Amino acid sequence: MGKDYYDILGISKAASEEDIKKAYRKQALKYHPDKNKSPGAEEKFKEIAEAYDVLSDPNKKDIYDRYGEEGLKGGGPSAGGGDGPGAFSYTFQGDPHAIFAEFFGGRNPFEQFFGARNGGKEEDMDTDDPFARFGMGGSGMGGFPRSFSSGMGGMGGHSSVVKKQQDPPVVHNLRVTLEEVLSGCTKKMKISRKRLNPDGRTLRTEDKILEVQIKKGWKEGTKITFPKEGDETPRNIPADVVFVLKDKPHPLFKRDGSDIVYTAKISLRDALCGCTVNAPTLDNRTVNVPTTDIVQPGMRRRVSGEGLPYPKRPGRRGDLIVEYEVKFPDRLSQSARDTIAQVLPRS
Repeated sequence: MGKDYYDILGISKAASEEDIKKAYRKQALKYHPDKNKSPGAEEKFKEIAEAYDVLSDPNKKDIYDRYGEEGLKGGGPSAGGGDGPGAFSYTFQGDPHAIFAEFFGGRNPFEQFFGARNGGKEEDMDTDDPFARFGMGGSGMGGFPRSFSSGMGGMGGHSSVVKKQQDPPVVHNLRVTLEEVLSGCTKKMKISRKRLNPDGRTLRTEDKILEVQIKKGWKEGTKITFPKEGDETPRNIPADVVFVLKDKPHPLFKRDGSDIVYTAKISLRDALCGCTVNAPTLDNRTVNVPTTDIVQPGMRRRVSGEGLPYPKRPGRRGDLIVEYEVKFPDRLSQSARDTIAQVLPRS
C-alpha cells in the first residue's frame, strides 16, 4: 500500500485545486521545523511537500489517482498521454524548504500569519502571482504614517486642514518577450513626475528610474505596483505607478498559460505516412517529435518541461505543444490521382 497523499494533506480525493493549496498552507505552517520542534516534524514536513508536489501537478495527480503511488513511481502512463504502464517514473527530489519558499513567494509566512506589518495588508499578495504587488511600502509622504491624510498650511498664523485624496493609478503596459519570461529579467523604466519643493507650495519636475523585476514565468496581465510614485501637489497624495505585463508577439510560439504552442507545417504525405518534426525551443535548441500515427485535424503532441516556468514554482516548467498543420498540394497529376484513388478507401 503506497502513501496516501490526500490523507497526508488532510483532504478528500474530491478536493479542488484551491482546497489543495489551502491544505498545504495549513499543514506546512503547522509542521515547519522553524515552528514545530517535535520529533518527526522534519520528516512530516517533507511528506507534506511531496504530497503537494504531486497533487498540485495535473499530470502527476491524474496518474496517482488512477494507479496510486506505485504507478506514479514506475507503473503509470507517460506524461505525454500514453496509455501503457511503465512509461512514467516519479521520484520526489525537491527541497521541501524551496517548495515552501516558492509557495509563499519568498515572503516570511510566519510574519504574514502571526502579525504582518502594514496592518496585515500583505495578504493581498496571496493571488495567482505572489509577486504582483511590491514597491516602497511602509510610511507615506514625507515620513508620516500612512494614516496621516491632512495637509498643514494657512495664512496669518491660522492653520487649515485640507483632506488629501490619492490620485487614480497611472497604468503603463510593459511588453516582454517569451524569452524574458523564461529566464526572468530586470527592466529599467524612466518616469517623469512632479514633486513638491521644501516650501510645500511650489513644484519641480524630476526624472526617476524604476527597476521592474520580471520574475520567471509571470503571466500576461501581472501588475507590478510602485506606490506613490506619481505627481505630487500640495493637495493630493501621489498616484501609484502600475506596470501591466503584456506578451510581445513571438514569430514561432503562442503562449497558453505556462505552455507554449508551436505550429508544425507538414505535407499531406507526412500526415498520412508518419514523420518526425524538429521543433524549436525557447532556449534555441531543437527537439525531435516523431509520430507514426495518421495526423488527424487538431492533433497535438506534448514535450514535457519545455514550456515556461510556473509562476509560483519557477523550478518547474510547462510543456511545449506541437500543433500540426497539414499542407495540401495545389495540384496532382492524373497518375497520382489514379494511384491515390486505388490506395485510399472511399470511407
